[in-house]
Amino acid sequence: MKIEDRARRFVKPFRVKDGRDFRLKDIDPGSTGNLESEDADAAREILQEGIELLADYQDKLYAQDRWALLLIFQAMDAAGKDGTIKHVMSGVNPQGVQVFSFKAPSAEERDHDYLWRCMRCLPERGRIGIFNRSYYEEVLVTRVHTEFLEGQRLPQSLVTKDIWDERYEDIRNFEKYLSRNGVVIRKFFLHVSKEEQKRRFLARLDEPEKNWKFSANDVVERRFWDDYQRAYEEAIRATSTKRAPWYVIPADHKWFTRLAVAAAIVDTLAQLDLHYPVVDEKKRKALRAARKELVEIDGKQ
Repeated sequence: MKIEDRARRFVKPFRVKDGRDFRLKDIDPGSTGNLESEDADAAREILQEGIELLADYQDKLYAQDRWALLLIFQAMDAAGKDGTIKHVMSGVNPQGVQVFSFKAPSAEERDHDYLWRCMRCLPERGRIGIFNRSYYEEVLVTRVHTEFLEGQRLPQSLVTKDIWDERYEDIRNFEKYLSRNGVVIRKFFLHVSKEEQKRRFLARLDEPEKNWKFSANDVVERRFWDDYQRAYEEAIRATSTKRAPWYVIPADHKWFTRLAVAAAIVDTLAQLDLHYPVVDEKKRKALRAARKELVEIDGKQ
């Protein structure tokens, strides 16, 4: 079986095409699919194959210059977004990939609509764009901490009980617009358990080389765990579409998370009919002339 077919089968259980029936509790953060922990080494070898195939697809994506790919990563703290991006994209040409991490909005960003800062960073045709957090923060963090809405200086008449449904609608329309213009969107929620998050936080505190990763705010945000889980579930239910699906990836085992994300990206690119541009006769004639000139020049020297 081709690796593209294996990737499609492997990642299918984690793809949310229609969010209406989605329940976050149905996805076990500790799941490794049909693989066991002793399969981890073999999974890393498969991941390497996937990374090599991804590099080939990315080269064709860049050369063809027709499609763009936008990968959005969302997760609770310590779920492994940075590590997943680093490992899965390790084999691609850096010239064809753009990574943006969206932190708390600046004063300038708060003076614009909430999509503005992400719209400025959309990938060009032929490129892969990666958003480490994204405009989804506006229906996640801002929903959990509604006081953040005050900092956005919205007219009070627009801040109603319908604001979240309105934002979901805006996001669906925005992603529909992008997909109609050749931007393929895939969204990943790395689903880590509360217990595994605690273990990783403790590791950041206990291991000196990981101290820099820890923020006191991580513990503060952990108090809102249930609120975030509800916000994620509702956002995924409201915005997972056929054109821009969510993948809810179990994240308690990093080796499995990386393998699943790589499989989803390979499956996506495999469906785009990517190939190197075909040179027409006029171009081939020019190439033959250039080759002849190079040979003749070298022959005279």
